Amino acid sequence: MTSTPLRLGALAVLAAAAATPALASPELAQKKNCMACHAVDKKLVGPSYKDVAAKYAGVKNAEDTLAAKVIKGGAGVWGPVPMPANTQVNDAEAKQLVKWILTIK
Repeated sequence: MTSTPLRLGALAVLAAAAATPALASPELAQKKNCMACHAVDKKLVGPSYKDVAAKYAGVKNAEDTLAAKVIKGGAGVWGPVPMPANTQVNDAEAKQLVKWILTIK
């Protein structure tokens, strides 16, 4: 027989998992209009995700740096075209997207 605190802990874990976005990162990138300017393996308006992953491989704080750029935008790192702020993406989604991008080889 399971104790009540253990059951409540298990329910809390299940509730947290249910609140997490179910979308895979490529689908989230499409939904949040990231793919209007970026592609996985070729430059469009912005760099390819593959190039971003290569540039930031092994860079300390890359996830935090890139997540902030997803939300706030940026300029000058990849050329003269600035990346506008993406107001459709929240902090958790930005981190999810960046984690996916950094896995692309």
